[in-house]
Amino acid sequence: MPTEILMPALSPTMEEGTLAKWLVKEGDTVSSGDLIAEIETDKATMEFEAVDEGVVGKILIAEGSEGVKVNTPIAVLLEDGESADDIDTSAAKPEAAPAADAAQEAAAEGGSDAAAAPAAASATPAPAAPAAADGSRIFASPLARRIAADKGLDLASIKGSGPRGRIIKVDVENATAAPKAEAKTAAPAAAPAAAAPAGPSADAVAKMYEGREFEEVKLDGMRKTIAARLTEAKQTIPHFYLRRDIQLDALLKFRSQLNKQLEPRGVKLSVNDFIIKAVALALQSVPDANAVWAGDRVLKMKASDVAVAVAIEGGLFTPVLQDSDMKSLSALSAEMKDLAKRARDRKLAPHEYQGGAFAISNLGMFGIDNFDAIVNPPHAGILAVGSGVKKPVVGADGELTVATAMSVTMSVDHRVIDGALGADLLKAIVDNLENPMVMLA
Repeated sequence: MPTEILMPALSPTMEEGTLAKWLVKEGDTVSSGDLIAEIETDKATMEFEAVDEGVVGKILIAEGSEGVKVNTPIAVLLEDGESADDIDTSAAKPEAAPAADAAQEAAAEGGSDAAAAPAAASATPAPAAPAAADGSRIFASPLARRIAADKGLDLASIKGSGPRGRIIKVDVENATAAPKAEAKTAAPAAAPAAAAPAGPSADAVAKMYEGREFEEVKLDGMRKTIAARLTEAKQTIPHFYLRRDIQLDALLKFRSQLNKQLEPRGVKLSVNDFIIKAVALALQSVPDANAVWAGDRVLKMKASDVAVAVAIEGGLFTPVLQDSDMKSLSALSAEMKDLAKRARDRKLAPHEYQGGAFAISNLGMFGIDNFDAIVNPPHAGILAVGSGVKKPVVGADGELTVATAMSVTMSVDHRVIDGALGADLLKAIVDNLENPMVMLA
């Protein structure tokens, strides 16, 4: 029967995307692994590969279409011997099968449920077509989906015995559901959460500026996602802030010496490279702070995976440098340059900008002295880095002197890190940067 090609989930958080471009046309023959489309997510444009082989019978979603929900059918693939006439009678019909179709499914699969299928189908439509975690479709009959939903089964964990691995009734009947938590009937019903105050509507705002000249800028997927996630972060994460000045003179002198020695290799270390290394080592020194919030628990990480904010046109990426504590300064510098370049070209893969336990946002190169950054969940914190400027300081002997100082502010998720623990982490970062040679030990 014809196979629907579904809008894929190209990242764990993707809910919808733009079908930027079709790389095939109706009538083309495709094989598993062939590139068939370019999908624009909130962060990048990615190529989409065919999972099955066949002939493109019909393209359901035109290229350039925005807001296409994950698991929406976007095209239909025909097998040998099938024609476009078959699409209307099988692959193009709604997933919630009518009673007659459910009865036919039940009869085809056999068993005593066949006679009761029409009544059941009219009362309870089949659940929507399931999909695996990677967005690929799980093939299951409507009756199998309905039984799985009733039994609380995850179809992704069931091996199908039907044609082409299709999950049928007997497969879900033989599967065992995971035990469900008992409902606590004695507990009082939770009060509904108060709705977050909504701002004025777009029309209301536009009306305020009636008669004034302005340009309306349409939000792209990235801008919408940034707006939604940062609003949620600021409203739901209990932030607190820790501030320190860091004296950079020893680091700047050490960096100059290293760069002179590394010049034949074409390596030039930045202050930001040292900051990444300092944070990574600090997370190892204060392991309780190397953690992420996971809803009903905290995940303590082993490696230091540090995310670094990179500004691009229309938004930003936070590529993650994994195992930063284990890498040399020159390796971190090369990796950061590569990630930043591909971030600006929107060529990063999802696994390169997702994850990490802690982030760095550096606006020092823009002349910003200090600022407060918003924690990017599930991270436990983010270090906002300002510029290094000459400041008068009191030396250890009590004399007034001049030093290059850099102001940093660490924003912390209080659900994961308490005040004293956050202070320990920031102190470890400061110690690493003010004694840079220690980071090479």
